[in-house]
Amino acid sequence: MRVLPAVIIAIGLVLAPAVWFGLSWLLSEEDYQGAGGVDSTARIEIEMLRQQVEDLQARMTDLQNELASLPAGGAGTGTPFTDDAAGEAAIWNQTGGADLDYAQVVLIADRLNVNRGLKVTGGSYLTEKLGRPREDLNDTCQPMTNPDLKEKLVTEQVGPIRVSMLRPAIESLKVVFENIRQADPDLYARINTAGALCVRRIRGTLSALSTHSYGLAVDLNIDGKLDNFTDGKTQLGLTIMADFFYDQGWVWGAGFRREDSMHFEISRRQLDQWLAEGQL
Repeated sequence: MRVLPAVIIAIGLVLAPAVWFGLSWLLSEEDYQGAGGVDSTARIEIEMLRQQVEDLQARMTDLQNELASLPAGGAGTGTPFTDDAAGEAAIWNQTGGADLDYAQVVLIADRLNVNRGLKVTGGSYLTEKLGRPREDLNDTCQPMTNPDLKEKLVTEQVGPIRVSMLRPAIESLKVVFENIRQADPDLYARINTAGALCVRRIRGTLSALSTHSYGLAVDLNIDGKLDNFTDGKTQLGLTIMADFFYDQGWVWGAGFRREDSMHFEISRRQLDQWLAEGQL
């Protein structure tokens, strides 16, 4: 959580003077009442409290130094803020988010666990549930010919980008972008895309399909700057967006064995829900 160190410092700054005042009062009472005013046990407890206050003050100094060393207010680890994406991003924006370099490259902390249980659909599962988007495939993007899928294919302006995707994915993406817009309009304005629908086989295979072939995935970036593939790093803005996508059942490619942090795709759980609801 990004604001935790700041909260600890704030609490410490409030409590430390109060505790110190209490100690001073007790000691003054002892002087006033004489040797019998505070017994030996109380003296020991007072000294322990005094040491705790000194330790707290030292810890606050360490935290302040740690915060000062972090770039852009402490956002350099690439970890999503909290599970409550909208609330945390709103706090972040109110405390200087407009000054962030959303395109700066940061490490992805705990990369293999960023999707927290959400699973990819996979080409085989998509084919089993939806059929193939077209029969003949090559290494270039081609039109979708499956009549059932083609009927649900939509091309629209969705928030800051224009994409072609299946209708349920379009509607879900609208929710994601609107939540981002409300929480962090500066980030929202800088979102760009490297594409969504692309019906082709995965390069290096004979017939394997990616989620892009079904219009259920989108590649995003900040300011049109493409993220480097498989380097374990990503753009700061993508780490912020990741929680909003997670909340709507999207998998982030940062957690793939071969890291692809520009990539967001519908999870198997979300696909199953749409199938159960008759949306696909």
